[in-house]
Amino acid sequence: MRVTVRYFARVREHLGPEEACEWAGDAPRTVGELWAWLQARSPAHAEALAEGQGLRTALDQTLCDADEPLHDGAEVAFFPPVTGG
Repeated sequence: MRVTVRYFARVREHLGPEEACEWAGDAPRTVGELWAWLQARSPAHAEALAEGQGLRTALDQTLCDADEPLHDGAEVAFFPPVTGG
């Protein structure tokens, strides 16, 4: 499975604009599992995606909750509740 992860605002400042994640087997099944997988990826990910920051998520450009199921080719975005241009 392959998922594109996009980051916005302060998350982007720490992790860059996006990254591609790919798994041959045991892939995250939900947005929440992906979030946890990303937090474990590096100290920078853990800090930028830490709980309690009020981050929002979107799956394929639609706001979603952590229990939203992932699919091959999905685009997941992480961003603070208020973003500016």
